[in-house]
Order: sequence, then structure tokens, then C-alpha cells
Amino acid sequence: MERSAVFHRPDQNFSYILDDTTLGIRIRTKKDDVERIELLHGDPYIWKDNLWVFHRTEMKLIATDALFNYWDTTITPPHRRIRYGFELHANGETLLYTEKGFYDEVLHDCQYYFCFPYLHASELFNAPDWVKDTRWYQIFPERFGNGNPSINPENTLPWGEVEPEPNNFFGGDFEGIIQQLDYLVDLGINGIYFTPIFKSPSNHKYDTIDYFEIDPQFGTKEDLKRLVSECHNRGIKIMLDAVFNHSGYYFTPFQDVLEKGQQSEYADWFYPHNFPLQGGERPNYETFAFVASMPKLNTQSPEVKKYLLDVSAYWINEFDIDGWRLDVANEVDHQFWREFRTFVRQQKPDIYILGEVWHDSMPWLLGDQFDAVMNYPFTTNVLNLLASQTISAEQFMNDMTTVIQSYPKNVMDVTFNLVGSHDTPRILTECQENVDRLKLIYTLLYTFMGSPCMYYGDEIGMTGGKDPGCRKCMEWNPEKQNTDLLNHVKKLMSLRQSENLLANEGSFQFLNQHQTEVVAYRKYNNDRNVLVIINPTDADQTFNIPHLLKGNNVKNLWTDEEFVSTDDTTAVQLKPLEFTILAY
Repeated sequence: MERSAVFHRPDQNFSYILDDTTLGIRIRTKKDDVERIELLHGDPYIWKDNLWVFHRTEMKLIATDALFNYWDTTITPPHRRIRYGFELHANGETLLYTEKGFYDEVLHDCQYYFCFPYLHASELFNAPDWVKDTRWYQIFPERFGNGNPSINPENTLPWGEVEPEPNNFFGGDFEGIIQQLDYLVDLGINGIYFTPIFKSPSNHKYDTIDYFEIDPQFGTKEDLKRLVSECHNRGIKIMLDAVFNHSGYYFTPFQDVLEKGQQSEYADWFYPHNFPLQGGERPNYETFAFVASMPKLNTQSPEVKKYLLDVSAYWINEFDIDGWRLDVANEVDHQFWREFRTFVRQQKPDIYILGEVWHDSMPWLLGDQFDAVMNYPFTTNVLNLLASQTISAEQFMNDMTTVIQSYPKNVMDVTFNLVGSHDTPRILTECQENVDRLKLIYTLLYTFMGSPCMYYGDEIGMTGGKDPGCRKCMEWNPEKQNTDLLNHVKKLMSLRQSENLLANEGSFQFLNQHQTEVVAYRKYNNDRNVLVIINPTDADQTFNIPHLLKGNNVKNLWTDEEFVSTDDTTAVQLKPLEFTILAY
């Protein structure tokens, strides 16, 4: 038994609260090394005859990646406190693994064991329930629809007649979005994520001038209220983009510091190295990256903190928004986000808090800061599998297993999955305009765990390179839309809406211990399974379902065909770039 591969810690993704009374416990071992594991657990204060009283619970092997096996179970401690250890069995060998190390026999003193002192409801990761069922749609407001030309900014260009550039405008506005809400309902979405809408000189609006004002090119505050109301009437949630890491160059406090230097009352709102402030290639003040027009805000300043918290409350209370997406969230201090969460939850208890973090995000997902992060590891692995084709199905499943096991299950259920955005090339362009490969990407997106998001226009096959190419005007001419792709997306959204297991109501498991040429995973709950099988290769593939289905009714959720399995094994034949979704 390889002891060095065995790992557990009594927090984060290895020991986590699932509800007020239930604890999830996970352990990692070397791949294909340990045969079974029993969890030894008990209350630290219950002893008999000077021996600690414990119980045994069999753990389940739930996942395997390239190096490790992952096991888990759930426990309901009667008094919300627990000591526990792991009894590992392999090749006739039995080892006890505890906080103090490995032992050859069971110990009856709980002081040696791992400790979860108490299940506090205040430490529960409690993302809003509605997020699991949400199918997001990201809108870049300047490029979705020009519904009110009378408020066009200066030098507005004809809609979609020229290529987007960093500084050009096409007049997208709130009215243009309102006019297309029925299109979005027909598509099947029920959540919209807007990139920034606050006053700003740019087309992207990530350089805010005034956090309390709508940019006039989009409309008025009354227009926004009408947009939110129209969306809510259609069952659509609204999430706005908050840029609290940095302001814009023309933000009034920053202009004051530029003018008055150290004498400005706003000097500690930013991070000046010295005075006077100077921009250039390497500004003498902290910024987003080294962009002189985006000075970094000092969120540890009480005045800045109050200002930004007031901003967050204003848009919730006055406009009834449902979520905040937080730009460059990893570069803002954790304490600010803790106070932010407490404050906005007081305004609206079920508001969704989504952070932009591109790397390991566990420090922000402990229940005291964010509900989710943008799942860029999912994006990367999906594109590597199906767009660039640089990894195999086996590697995809291994890599995604590593990602999934890096977080508690209740965190992964609401993670924000995307395959394209305003920061990345269009997904069809990434696929070298191979629509069949894009269909498989969308099949993964809408059947995987997490909360899926579609970038505007990707559903109709829009193309474009990296920014600004990915920010073209939405194509509203049906003759220039890929309606076959659009219908594929609509069907996937409808299926996710009608099948509870696809909306994260059950558990998730890759079937990568069986065959490695296809991507196969199941979502399951009690005695029901939904099995997704995807062939990413250019060859025919056969997948043998690793469950005894003889006598069971099996339904193909994509074709609505049903059959009763009559054999001990059930084989699924898949042509190149083909998929199937089976329920049984």
C-alpha cells in the first residue's frame, strides 16, 4: 500500500458541510492501490470502559484520475461533532490512517483521529437554490441590439457593417435587448449576465467613471428597471458585472488625486508609489495589469469599502438584480469579499455572487465569500478535447476529475461553466468552424455538472478571433444564422430543463475506468441514471455500459426511442463525433 499517496485534511474539499446536520468526507489514495476503505467515526465525548466508542461506514470509490482514486461518504453526527479515521484494506494488508499518521491496528483513543469540531450552520456553503437550474446567457450590451438610435454615442457605426475595433461603437442599448427577450425565452435561457453597464468612455465599460450611473448610450435608469421587470416577468434572472478591483481613469476620486496629489482626500483610495501620479508603460501607481487608465482601488480603505458596498446595495435595492459577477476578483482582498457577502445577503438573501478567478479557487469558496467562480479549467479542457484536439478522451476525464475533486460537491453543482466569452475567441473559430465538434462542446456544456452559460451569438455560429474580434454585433438576419446549430442548442436547453438529473439534482461520475476512447459520465440519484456518451474521435467507437441493464427500460433522451435491454451487457455504437444520452 502506497502510504505517501494517501491524503486527507479535515476541511475544504476533503471534509465539508452539506447541510445543517450532514458532513461530506473524502480521502485520496494511489490509483488502483487500495481495495476498500471503512470510515471509523464517533462522538469525541462518548466512551465506554475507558475506550472510545466508534462506528464503521463503508466508503465509496467515486472517481479516478491519472494518479489517484477518490473515495467519499456522508455522515450525520448525532451531536454535530465528530472524530474519525480511515481503515484502508489492500492485498491482505490493513492500515489505520489518522491525523497522527498510520497504525497497524485500530486505536481506541479518539485523540489520534481527525477532528471536525462542530457543524455550524454559519459555515455552510449556501449558494442560492435557483442557480443549479439556471441556463445563463452572456450579453455584451454594446453589441446585442440597437433599439433606440436616438441615444447612439457619437460616431456610431451601422450595425455589423464593419469589423469591431477596440474603440468603435455600434449603439447597442437596453431597448435592443428588450426587443429580443422573446428570442431568448424561445432559446431556453433563464438567466442573463451583462458585462458592465455603468458610465464609462469605452465600449466595454470596464473602466468605470461613475458606479451609480448608467452609461447614457444604454439608456436611463428607468430603462434598466423596465428591462429587469420584463426579464423577471419571463422568469429570467439578471446578473450585473461589478468592477471593484479598479476604477476608470476619469473616476472623480482618481481625477482629484491627479490634480491634488498627496493633498487629495482620496489619496488613500488608490495605491500611489509617489507623487505626482504618472501613467505610461509602468505607471507609478498600482493598476489592473499595467493599464494606466485602470487604477487599482484600495479596498482596505474604510471610505472605499463603504462606497463600493453602497454601490452593491443600490443596484440590488433599486433595480432588483439577482446576482453580481465580480471582475478580477482574485486581486481584491479576502476580507473585503467577506464583508461584501454579508452585506449583499442582507439586501437580498438569495443573491448570486460569482467571482472571476482563473486558477485554484478554493480560498474563495469556503462559504464566506463567493457562491461560484467562472470555471475556466472546464473551458480549457473542453477546448483541448474538441477544438484543438490536443488531449484524448481519457486525459479529459482524468483532468476534469482532478478539477472536480478539488472542490466539495455542493460547490461544483453551482460553478459557472462557459466555453466562450468577451475575453476569448469565438468558440466556432476555436473549432476551425467545424460545427459537428461545436455541437459536442454544447452537449458537454448542457449535460455536465454546474451552471452553463452561452455567450451571445455562439448559439447561431458567430465567428471571430480574440478581443475585439469576439465582440461583433449580434447577427439578427436569419439567413446568416446557423439554424441547425441553434436548434441543437434549444433542444439541449429544453432537455436540461425537463430532466432533473441534468440540472444537478444527483451525483456525478466519470466512467473512465472502463473505456478511454469516448467520454462517458453518468448523473444518478437513487435508482435512476442519465448516461452521456460522447465520441470525440474521427473513428467509430463502441461503449459497453458498465451496469446490468437486463430487463430495464432504457430511453434515449435525444431521440425519444425506448427499448428494454435483454442482454447482460449493453453496447452503444457511436459514429465519429456522435453522442447519445440515455436514461434508465
